[in-house]
Order: sequence, then C-alpha cells, then structure tokens
Amino acid sequence: MARISFERIWNSPPWAVDFLDGAGDDLVIAFSSIGHDPSRAPSPEFVATATANRTRRALFVMDAARSWANDQGFEQALITSLETISRRRPVARTITIGLSMGAFSALVAAQFVPVDVVLSFGPQWSVAPGVVPGEARWSHWTDRLPPIRWHTALLPQKGHAYLFHGAQDDLPQALPFPQQPGTDHILFPDLGHSDLVPHLMARGVLGGLLDAALTDDRRRLLRIAASAGGRLRHRLPYV
Repeated sequence: MARISFERIWNSPPWAVDFLDGAGDDLVIAFSSIGHDPSRAPSPEFVATATANRTRRALFVMDAARSWANDQGFEQALITSLETISRRRPVARTITIGLSMGAFSALVAAQFVPVDVVLSFGPQWSVAPGVVPGEARWSHWTDRLPPIRWHTALLPQKGHAYLFHGAQDDLPQALPFPQQPGTDHILFPDLGHSDLVPHLMARGVLGGLLDAALTDDRRRLLRIAASAGGRLRHRLPYV
C-alpha cells in the first residue's frame, strides 16, 4: 500500500491541520480524538472514510493539548485552513466528523464555520468539572484544561447533526443532549464508548453513513445505523 502524503497547511501548536486533496467538491473535516499515546500528538483519523479513495477532499484537525476545542487557537486554525482550501477550489458541502473529543470538536466547529452536517461518535456532553457527575475517564487531560469556553456541547443551529453513543457506559454523557429538530440521536444498546467506531468499521458501514449524510439521505443513514445495531433514542424505553 502506498504511503499517504499529507499536506500540512496549519502548524501552530497545539493545533495542526493536514490536507488530502480529492476529485470532488465536498469537504470532510475530521477531528482527532485524544489518541492512544499521551506522549505524542494525535494522528489523523477517519482517513479512508473521509477521502473515499481520494474522491473527496479532507482536512484533518489535531490538538496536541487535548483541549476539547477550548484552546484559543481552535477557531483560527480551522477558519484559516478552510479559507486556504476554498481559495484553491470552492467547497460544495462540508461535513465534520469525529470520535470522542473529536466528536465534541466537530459539534463546536459547526458554531463558527459553514457546516452542512455533523457525524459525532461518542461526543461528551461536557468534560467541565462537575457537569456530568462521576465522569473521570479523561481526567488525565481534563484536569489540565485551559480556561473552559465550551462547558457543554453545542448542537448546530443550521444543517443536521447525527449523534451516536454506546449505551453501555455513555448514557450519562448521552442523555443530557437535547432532543430537537435537525438532530438524530442514535444509541447502540450493546456497545460502550470505546467499542462504537471499531464496531462500525468492522461492519463496514462508516463509509455508507458518511455518504448518506453528505447526500442528505436521512432514511438511508438511519437504515444503515439500524443494520449495525443502532436505535433512535426516542424509541428506546429506558431513555
């Protein structure tokens, strides 16, 4: 397999943004999670899904500080990177995608750049102290957050958001999200936070979810999610 050559279009610590060009006019912005090695900056995530064999353009946003978008450089890194790509060729539709911290950041990003749809896998409602009682899974990073600007996640006011949570351990983070028009909340009763995306990858459905979201095919997206064990939140008896 050929080695992927990313173009670094923003590099101002803790933020780094890489770019992969593609043939289409749509843009995927993928936000990295905290990663597996705390001694190293996160790597690009969702690369194959985002680019679809280089038929789509994609930006990959990485935060070495693991700040949950609270670091002050977040907006400048994202806006400047998006402007750079748009000058090269106009963007038709934009989708943000992320897992965990990346999922939280994908929601925050929709507050200040044009986003048509968000795919948010396991987003935290909040990592601010005391907001979600008993939450300590990410305390290695959240105990050292910069001044918190985003005390809770924000759902986009325009476009559509799809939230996905594993119900085995993520209900305290999932249930505070409001149920509102323009948002579909999909729970997986048999999965936990760390199982969700690996399960979807193993089932081979991540690409279909992104394709359906970009083409505004809600019915297809929900059908794909259901085939992998997802259930709309309002249809589950315990929530």
